[in-house]
Amino acid sequence: MANSCNKARNFFGVVQRIYKIFANSTKRWQILKYNVKGLTPKSLSSTRWESRVESVKAIRTQMSDFTEALLEVSENDLDPKIQNEAKSLATNELGDFEFLMAIIIWFEILSAINSVSKLLQEKDMLIDVAMEKIKGLISFFEGYRETGFYKALISAKEIARFEQYQEYESTFGFLFTSHKLQSLDDATLKSCCSNFERVLKHNEQSDIDGSEFFAELKSLRERFPEEIINPTDILLFLKGLDCFPNTVIAYRILLTIPVTVASAERSFSKLKLLKTYLRSTMSQERLNGLALIAVENDLLERVKYEDLVDDFASKSVRRKALFN
Repeated sequence: MANSCNKARNFFGVVQRIYKIFANSTKRWQILKYNVKGLTPKSLSSTRWESRVESVKAIRTQMSDFTEALLEVSENDLDPKIQNEAKSLATNELGDFEFLMAIIIWFEILSAINSVSKLLQEKDMLIDVAMEKIKGLISFFEGYRETGFYKALISAKEIARFEQYQEYESTFGFLFTSHKLQSLDDATLKSCCSNFERVLKHNEQSDIDGSEFFAELKSLRERFPEEIINPTDILLFLKGLDCFPNTVIAYRILLTIPVTVASAERSFSKLKLLKTYLRSTMSQERLNGLALIAVENDLLERVKYEDLVDDFASKSVRRKALFN
């Protein structure tokens, strides 16, 4: 059944590629064991199809660990072909939402089939019990056809969002509070600053100099008040000092990265209300203005229109002095 579907064949092809890239080298297998502490993938056997369940389960439950292992191979392996293959698997396949959906769906399907298969292989299995288990499996598939995809979609979104939060925390976590900064030793703080510079680097250019950033934070820790302050208060504190340029940039980036997509989704909902088929010829400038007014409606209600009118009138006076 799986072989009759192109997407299924492609999915298990990726799983087999992940297994082979580690299994074909003892050095790469050690990298896998170092990063993946639990289950390891198995070769996909045509006779022992339970290997598919084990491989899918290993990747499903440790996807971030497999990604780290593949990235380490892409950086340290001597074979350029293996480097490219490992990087492609880590960024394109394991980082793809469709693959995440597939691995959730296949794990649930294969786990259900495998549990029934093992029961049917027992020596003392009775035919009536076997029929009951098979009927239960058929009932599972009937229910999964109706609601399984939707539930898998929700799970995939939660996993993707959680992984994004983890990455966000690993990059910006040391800046979250003044107490967090003060609790780090110099070696850990320097490592965090170097990682921060690396994450922000693009085409060998970065908004942050890691060494200068480290020096600024070391000096800044001594100036913080005793009470714990959050990133917004830290940025206001820094603006008053006006001598920590890298730290100011870091906190501006931290505070402008959205933690959730809720704000963006609300903005798109507003656009659907504004850009109707009756307003199909609306200019981009007008649409941007109306969207801003709708999204920032709470702020708009506090604006005093009289002041705006007076300010506009003072700037729009068209008087020209005439001289004889």
